[in-house]
Amino acid sequence: MKKDKIIKYIKRSSIALLTILLYLSSTNLQNEFLSFFHIDPVEMSNLAKVVFLIIWDIVLMGILLLIYHKSYEKDIKDMRKNHKKYYQKYLKYWLIAVAVMFVSNVVIMAITGNATSGNEKAIRDLFSASPLYVYFSGVIFAPIVEELIFRKCFYELIPNKALFIFVSGFVFGGMHVLTSFSGPMDLLYLIPYCAPGLVFSYIMAKTDNVLVSTGLHFLHNGILIAVQMFLYLFVN
Repeated sequence: MKKDKIIKYIKRSSIALLTILLYLSSTNLQNEFLSFFHIDPVEMSNLAKVVFLIIWDIVLMGILLLIYHKSYEKDIKDMRKNHKKYYQKYLKYWLIAVAVMFVSNVVIMAITGNATSGNEKAIRDLFSASPLYVYFSGVIFAPIVEELIFRKCFYELIPNKALFIFVSGFVFGGMHVLTSFSGPMDLLYLIPYCAPGLVFSYIMAKTDNVLVSTGLHFLHNGILIAVQMFLYLFVN
């Protein structure tokens, strides 16, 4: 019996690792694809770039969902039966994460004098260039793909639930900070970015259903992007 569990774990963790590697190598594969067809990204129009990026993300998302389609079928059945119970129970944890984000951002702003993190600035710059892509990427692509990678795959890799919550939450937060890292003070932003990551990981550990955290991630990003859109249209 123990041998069977080990074999199952090796199979699950191998699939999870390959899925994570595919996700991490997406940008390099993108560049290789354009290079193969002798397309220079610099010479592409903004519209062509946006269309290409959206199609690329849809294809990547489709591949990742296909890899875990059996797991998603199980989770969909579970959600049909227990969605009210899940969201009544776990919505408050997300609200706590939002409160932690808000308070920590205010404190960090007071300490550093910066109104936004490097990641937030990058999003705002991209928003000015292409609101459509930011909306698609933030509200549709990110909740599905990030929950699959940081929750589902990490859950398959780390059998210990407490360790999974810690690692998944901090890697999720760290990726958002380090992708636009500009100096040691940026590490303070681990607090607001890790807060929702830890909550989503906790929910995954408790429910064994990635769709619960995905639904809250949709809500989280949808509100943030709506705020960004409001600021872009009426404040800037």
